[in-house]
Amino acid sequence: MSAEPITPNVLRSWPLPEAGAGKYDRGQVLVIGGAARTPGAAQLSALAALRVGAGRLTLAVARSVAHEVAVAVPESGVEPLDEDADGHVAVGAIEGVAADAGSADAVLVGPGLDEPDGSRDLVAGIAGVVGPDATVVLDAFALGVAADVRDRLEPLRGRLVMTPNSGEAERLLGRECSDDEADARAIAERFGAVVALADVIAAPDGRAWVKGTGSGGLGTSGSGDVLSGAIVGLLARGAEPAQAAAWASYVHAAAGDRLAVQVGPLGYLARELVTEIPRVLVELGG
Repeated sequence: MSAEPITPNVLRSWPLPEAGAGKYDRGQVLVIGGAARTPGAAQLSALAALRVGAGRLTLAVARSVAHEVAVAVPESGVEPLDEDADGHVAVGAIEGVAADAGSADAVLVGPGLDEPDGSRDLVAGIAGVVGPDATVVLDAFALGVAADVRDRLEPLRGRLVMTPNSGEAERLLGRECSDDEADARAIAERFGAVVALADVIAAPDGRAWVKGTGSGGLGTSGSGDVLSGAIVGLLARGAEPAQAAAWASYVHAAAGDRLAVQVGPLGYLARELVTEIPRVLVELGG
């Protein structure tokens, strides 16, 4: 089954679920990440989730920066995560977010994590604390350790999304990677996940899509955090995993195209992508 190009017409023929009237109707998102040195990554993901229409947001970040994050993102509830002496999210921190994870419709793990032991513990424990219908997105450092705890992710097959870069794809497969479509399909099959790798989205049932938009300016710090946040926000709204990944990937790239015209092909900021997202969604009817 060859990859289908993602176009505006394809997306309009695959409409997103109608957004509910209230914040709980539009879905609850939990973003887990944000070590002491990198809370901005989790903030970018969280804001992107709201910009695609998610209704209620909780941010779980390292305890030492939780107050600052609560002020910086007043739209969010903030849950402090236990951390070690160096500000890394600690082993055992999953216990502090179990209640929030259990009530969330969609959970994102990874943005702003920066240490393997605590990250591995979060990834290993996430399937045990989310609800039976919740979807989970793994991004950034969470993907670097996911292969180590693959068996603990088995309960999430069919409701898992992964957004690896090339290096993370190699860790997930345990080999060198050189063909984005083939590699995305292999990860999707191995983990039972929808995979967004470079320009390719692959589902475990064999479906695949390729986006044909997006400028080189997307290769900038924080851009991937915006993408994963858009995916988790659409999942919270009720989109199925492949739909959320395809829509978010196209919207993220189209936002980059808009900024390439307004600012220049290079030099726009990831936070500016967040602002463009609702405008692109309006154009697509999302």
